Amino acid sequence: MPASRPVLEIAVQDLAGYRVAADGGAARTEVCAALAATGGLTPGAGLLAALVAERDARAARGDAAPGVHVLVRPRPGPFVYDADELDVQVREVRAAVGLGVDGVVVGPLTADGRVDERALAALLRAADGREVTFHRAVDSVADPLAVLDALAGAGVTRVLSSGGEARSIDGVRRLAAMVEHTAGAVQVMAGGGVRPVDIGALIAAGVDAVHLSASRTVAGDGGPGGGGSAGGWTVTDPEVVAQAAAALARA
Repeated sequence: MPASRPVLEIAVQDLAGYRVAADGGAARTEVCAALAATGGLTPGAGLLAALVAERDARAARGDAAPGVHVLVRPRPGPFVYDADELDVQVREVRAAVGLGVDGVVVGPLTADGRVDERALAALLRAADGREVTFHRAVDSVADPLAVLDALAGAGVTRVLSSGGEARSIDGVRRLAAMVEHTAGAVQVMAGGGVRPVDIGALIAAGVDAVHLSASRTVAGDGGPGGGGSAGGWTVTDPEVVAQAAAALARA
């Protein structure tokens, strides 16, 4: 079903990021690791447990408590997975569900650029009724509309897409075509290089949500064992989250 109104989703990598997203007006968070370096990988169970506990504590106080959706992606690179990699992902989904997450984010493809329907079915079974988002693997296929049809048939809740471009604003026409094609059978969420200034145009394209990391870089170098001379890491920036929420409210 389409969202009742467009919402904000923030990609976070830690408990502090979740709190920033919650206080800034996000409806959902996508939890991942190594976002800047890899595009996101599966986070650890300890972090998920902490986020679920934070969500529940906030809800009990009557504070904003965005949904916790976990990215399940075992490695960087293409989205074609062998049997062992799929087995790990199924285990990760089951573990996340056991910890109490609201949803999972997955994206298995076949070598010829279609949805790996057998793998997706296994992941959906493991999700046990939680919301399932199909991630930006869709942006690496030639026919995203066929992907939408496969996702609708499988019962996937939403798809995250930049419209096939590095930045969502450059793929806005394809996003609009995806929205029109799926007609609410699958929610379309715009994500990929989203800036607050882009949000009005993305909402005008009909998307159900916008997704961004809203991040800034913190300088720091852990030496030879800490990531090399580039150093640094990204954190969720409260100012960017606030700007994104304000842009969404205006749209």
